[in-house]
Amino acid sequence: MRVAVPPVIEPLDELGRVHFVGIGGAALSGIARIMVARGVPVSGSDRSDSAMLQSLRGLGIRCWVGHEARHVDDVDTVVVSTAVRDDNVEVVRARERGVRLWPRAAAMQAVMAGSRAVVVTGTHGKTTTTSMLATALISVGADPSYAIGSTLNASGLNAAVGAGDVFVAEGDESDEAILAYRPVGGVVTNVDVDHLDHFGSEARYVEVFHAFLDTITPDGFLVCCVDDPGASRIADEAAGRPLSVIRVGLGPKADLRAVDCRFVADTSTFEVRRGSESIAQVRLRVPGEHYVRDALAALAAGIELGFAPEALAVGLAEFRGSGRRMELKGEAGGVRVYDSYAHHPVEIAADLAAARVVAEAGRVVVCFQPHLFSRTKAFAPEMGAALSSADEVVVMDVYPAREEPDPAVTGALVAATVSLPAADVAFVPDWDRTAAEVVARTRPGDLVITLGAGDVTAIGPEVLTLLASRGAIA
Repeated sequence: MRVAVPPVIEPLDELGRVHFVGIGGAALSGIARIMVARGVPVSGSDRSDSAMLQSLRGLGIRCWVGHEARHVDDVDTVVVSTAVRDDNVEVVRARERGVRLWPRAAAMQAVMAGSRAVVVTGTHGKTTTTSMLATALISVGADPSYAIGSTLNASGLNAAVGAGDVFVAEGDESDEAILAYRPVGGVVTNVDVDHLDHFGSEARYVEVFHAFLDTITPDGFLVCCVDDPGASRIADEAAGRPLSVIRVGLGPKADLRAVDCRFVADTSTFEVRRGSESIAQVRLRVPGEHYVRDALAALAAGIELGFAPEALAVGLAEFRGSGRRMELKGEAGGVRVYDSYAHHPVEIAADLAAARVVAEAGRVVVCFQPHLFSRTKAFAPEMGAALSSADEVVVMDVYPAREEPDPAVTGALVAATVSLPAADVAFVPDWDRTAAEVVARTRPGDLVITLGAGDVTAIGPEVLTLLASRGAIA
């Protein structure tokens, strides 16, 4: 559902008791965690139990499974996830009571107030870039607060309150939330096209990034990865404003440029140059050229905040990845299993290129779950083309998320466009059969990667269990 950001965002100490509808989601759970750390009484509900809800309960937050109107009878502020429908009983009761009703963007602005905020956005890579920046700032002793759309593998947290004055936030463009913030710094990783269910056209989608420039405080800074044409155009527009504009990338237009990039197994190394000057050597524990660009953006933002590039590079080397971003889930039967949130064709192609390096002599076996009927309808051929770089492909049915089913749109649309021999591609609409189909296509030395923004993440553990059983029988 869409709830407007109010013109006035009250401070945390005026919110009273805050209830989150959809508290188990990546964004709302992080905001709830920060509010509790700052003394705000919080409760929440979600449609199903999860490890995230269990974690929040450990902080003393009352989390209900299922939605009931009574959950908001004694609250003062209700924060709503975009995935929640207009007729949700808690939202209806909140409106009947006339209590403060906020979208996540308003709640995020409230927890960022008073900080030197840096908002990281872009079509792809914003979670990893935010995670890298937070990790680097922690390493240099900045003790930042942060809110990320995933968890840091090193800590298991998606948000934390630090004693420093910097707040690093992932900014989601999908519902124009990034326009609610007032950061001192912004990062734009790239500008592709997505979320046409909300924006309706590529032009409207791209415009939100241009409007983002108006939110950055005067004399603030903007980091853009200019290897991407869309982000490069944003940088060109920002150059005429009272902002410090830092272009990063691998190409000649970049102010901070990565050179001598090397990818070996699950690591990436490169040198960072500013003009002809070498300012840092970086070693990442994640593979792939797209992660080099993310690290450059994080490094540039850290430098603008006043920290030395060499010290930030040490922090980047400590980055152990974030949840569902080329995350190693385990190994069994000589097969490694990774999981990734990639669901857009560009993201799929980037992660499969990285997977090919990590697999070395082994094959890459992909299990892909399309996300949203609208996205699948718009991008099925591009998804199939990106998946075609794998050796074996299993396509699941569409994960609907917030959308009503569309019988004309299934995972078969994607499978039909994969340009591999028919025997190497399977459309498996039955969720319960998926893991077995994946395992049947693997052999020792292979790398399996599950891709998608839905519940495909649960397939990996099943694959590992079946692989272990197969090994025991053998």
